[in-house]
Amino acid sequence: MDTDKYQSAEKADNDLLNDIRQIIAQARSLTVRSVNSLQVLSNYLIGRRLVEEKQKGQKRAEYGKKTLKRLSVELTQEFGRGYSQTNLEYMRKFYHTYAEDLNEKFQTLFEKSGSDKPQTLSEESNIIKVSQSMSAKLPLSWSHYLFLMGISNKDERKFYEIEAANENWSLRELKRQFDTSLFERLVLSRDKAGVKKLSEKGLLIERHSDMVKDPYVLEFLGLEENSKYSETDLETAIIDKLEHFLLELGKGFLFEARQKRFTFDEDHFFVDLVFYNRLLRCYVLIDLKIGELKHQDLGQMQMYVNYFDRFVKLEDEKATVGIILCKKKKDSLVEITLPEDANIHASKYQLYLPDKEALKKQLEQAQQDWEARHEK
Repeated sequence: MDTDKYQSAEKADNDLLNDIRQIIAQARSLTVRSVNSLQVLSNYLIGRRLVEEKQKGQKRAEYGKKTLKRLSVELTQEFGRGYSQTNLEYMRKFYHTYAEDLNEKFQTLFEKSGSDKPQTLSEESNIIKVSQSMSAKLPLSWSHYLFLMGISNKDERKFYEIEAANENWSLRELKRQFDTSLFERLVLSRDKAGVKKLSEKGLLIERHSDMVKDPYVLEFLGLEENSKYSETDLETAIIDKLEHFLLELGKGFLFEARQKRFTFDEDHFFVDLVFYNRLLRCYVLIDLKIGELKHQDLGQMQMYVNYFDRFVKLEDEKATVGIILCKKKKDSLVEITLPEDANIHASKYQLYLPDKEALKKQLEQAQQDWEARHEK
């Protein structure tokens, strides 16, 4: 191998190592509220330097793997765990994934100087000055982003990123929502504009239909799909796992009562579950049915909703919403029984995680049907 060429590559490796050392050292010396923010910030900046190094082209290609291996050894010896060759690759992927979404003001901090050498952490561009901008743009933990980078669909990834940040989902909650295909379930009831809105702003609760899912996924209850259980068993399981059920219900739900009794014309009636949605400022009544939905169930829920609207809700609160959770339903029965503007919804529930591939096919068909309707 040509000696000058090797020495030039070794010098480039040393410069790269020193830049990354500086990023880590500044991140560790900076006192901020969130350790996670610092880790995300430093990993992003390291990823940026690695990307820039790779973009130098063929001149550096033959030294690429050797460079990452050397960086990993040196950084691990100096700073401890977290800088394996695999992790360095993740940092590079992290920058590739999120760089285009950062605003122009933030990007100017990383522009190259007039020379061929990329700008390093100087007075104009350093970890202290960009920490606040980074925290606002990338508010989740590094573990969250490692998971999110595995979602290939950009709209889907951005949706989960926004919802995880807005709702303070733990990594476990994020994984659960992904496993239950929350994005696909919401997309099924939206046109292309609605899908775009989900990816740009997350789930916005602006009307009662926005908070209803179909199906609801209740795998956390631990009930077997083919086992015998009563409506009381189902209700008890939900109460026992109320925190999980609230997560599945979505934004703004507060639990009020189980088996809420009211009396009308000397007859006693019981609503299985009563919630209040603080975003829409309305009561949400849930009735549980373990069998197939019947028109009598819809009539009963209509009576519950009417009672709450007339005797329970305050004047400045919005109309009560009724949701019937059932194991089976026929959409045609719901459509013929209820008026179009009814605040009552029938949704299926399932005790197992949905098949993502089957849902994707449903999404494709739903989009084709929507486009066909609008072409006419």
